[in-house]
Amino acid sequence: MSEQTGHNHFSNLTANEVSNLWSSYLKNSMEQRLFEYFYESCEDEQIKAMAKKILDHAKLSLEELAVIFNKDNLTTPHAFTEQDVTPDAHKVFSDTFILYFCHDITMLSLSTYPSALSDCSRPDVRDFFQKRIEMSMSMQNDVINLMLEKGVYLKPAQLEMENEVDFVQSKKYLSGFFTGSRPVNALEIANLTRILHRAQFSKMVFVTLHKLANKVELKEHFSQGRNGIESVLESLSEVLEKENIPLSASSDFKISPVEMSPFSDKLMLFFVNTCLGMFCFQMVAQALNSTLRSDIVMKLTKISTKMRKYYSEGLVIAIKEGWFEQPPNPVDHKV
Repeated sequence: MSEQTGHNHFSNLTANEVSNLWSSYLKNSMEQRLFEYFYESCEDEQIKAMAKKILDHAKLSLEELAVIFNKDNLTTPHAFTEQDVTPDAHKVFSDTFILYFCHDITMLSLSTYPSALSDCSRPDVRDFFQKRIEMSMSMQNDVINLMLEKGVYLKPAQLEMENEVDFVQSKKYLSGFFTGSRPVNALEIANLTRILHRAQFSKMVFVTLHKLANKVELKEHFSQGRNGIESVLESLSEVLEKENIPLSASSDFKISPVEMSPFSDKLMLFFVNTCLGMFCFQMVAQALNSTLRSDIVMKLTKISTKMRKYYSEGLVIAIKEGWFEQPPNPVDHKV
């Protein structure tokens, strides 16, 4: 290896790399604490094994991240500790609900790691995110196969599609609210279904976290989140119902009476801000970028505005409680 090549390999981290590594550490720390409890409380052996796989992957990721942080003299995030989880707490979530959590975490990973990989240039950092993508793909395959086997996978609508190539002849194709609407196309159905399925899961997460939270302010915040998700379900379901497009739904987002919360308020709020918040923003943004009917665009824009306000309030709570860990700052070079 030439001196120049060696220098490139161990060059200083870019701001993008620091940001991605920092976010990945917090994400994996959260997953470790969540799945320590899910693994201990799960009774179904197949789902328990899946929870263990995600738990082990989170621990391995944290170990590899710590090596990079130490090598580059970066302060390792405090993130989440044993104080944020009680693994032997009373069982709250049904095993199927835990399986939906497994699915949600793998989806989050596959939406964040690829963008992190494309944003990085240093070989060891790229190698880290490349491995995370490969592991996440493998776990998602396992999770979906298990959901299909147990009959709980929420399939999008299966429709008979036209098999002729056609081109739009009029700008009326973009209308929908004022001048009557054309039928929704396959891309719009896919995006709306994806958001609605996520909203069903998110709604029950909010219901559960409202029961688990200790602080009154946080209970109210999670209750508001539940109400916001309910309005999303009503608004977007209306589009599909008008055209008799079926939407599958789970009946097994079951929770047991709460004796003691297995998670700290800090951990639950971070999950809401990160998994439910950031992931939902991505889904809505994707739908907005590919939707052509004006009435759907208006609905999605309204949803996005309300979401932004809600999750901003969540960040304010985290800061007020001293839970928001400040990302690394560059050295101040101002004179």
